[in-house]
Amino acid sequence: MSEPVRPLLIVVTGLSGSGKSVALKTLEDLDVYCTDNLPVELLPEFVKSVAGDGRNMARMAVGIDVRNASDLARIPEWLSAVGSLGFDYKLVFFDTRDEVLLKRYSDTRRKHPLSHGGLALADAIELERLRLRPLQAIADLVMDTSEMNVHQMRRQVTTAVGVGTTRGMSLLFESFAYKRGLPADADFVFDARALPNPHWDARLRPLSGRDAAVREHLDQDPVVQEFVAHVQAFLENWVPRFEAETRSYLTIAFGCTGGRHRSVYLAERLAAHCRSHGREGVLTFHRELE
Repeated sequence: MSEPVRPLLIVVTGLSGSGKSVALKTLEDLDVYCTDNLPVELLPEFVKSVAGDGRNMARMAVGIDVRNASDLARIPEWLSAVGSLGFDYKLVFFDTRDEVLLKRYSDTRRKHPLSHGGLALADAIELERLRLRPLQAIADLVMDTSEMNVHQMRRQVTTAVGVGTTRGMSLLFESFAYKRGLPADADFVFDARALPNPHWDARLRPLSGRDAAVREHLDQDPVVQEFVAHVQAFLENWVPRFEAETRSYLTIAFGCTGGRHRSVYLAERLAAHCRSHGREGVLTFHRELE
């Protein structure tokens, strides 16, 4: 008889701008209980609190930022304490080359968390590497995201981190705007531009396909529901065939003009349909919203 699966704590850390937030959002989509910016010395108390409050969380993830990692030399001690509580743990370190980080910060115009007191961005990155070196040295998995875009990161987290309960192929439902081009990694692309556009309703224009008012509007349109039914039938027929070929993931993309209303609605609607039929590892990504 095999031993019972122990609950799992995933510690997500690494360089700022390397994809930690994307990783936590992906794990959250996989029903992992997530929290960010937890002081590292509180790891054992966090696990004890969540596991003991009746929520029966078998999978947790915490994000550790360079600003709250007060005594990294004691990380093994705190992880050992987590293990003594009956948890397995996995430390995942996100890394990115310096030149890529510099470009990402330039593109987003965000401040580095250590760029205080006039510290140049390149120097802040170097200081962060130095401070996080003890974590990288003991990481169970180091993930280099230098050549990855956001949805490639989500795929990598889903397939490489492994949360222990997802069975079968992972599905990523993505929305996008045609005016910004097709997603590079889409396996199937469905064009929603022929559907009625909520953009022309002034009440709905500032909203997105994730908002209730837009969902209700599109739920009531028979043309949209015919489109949904056809896509559902297509996926129900073909996804199992790809899964039988031992594919580990499949990306289904929906495009519309602006990537805010119809495509987002369809991605969320089809993802919910798959989850309601018992499929695990179903993710969503909205390129123009995130």
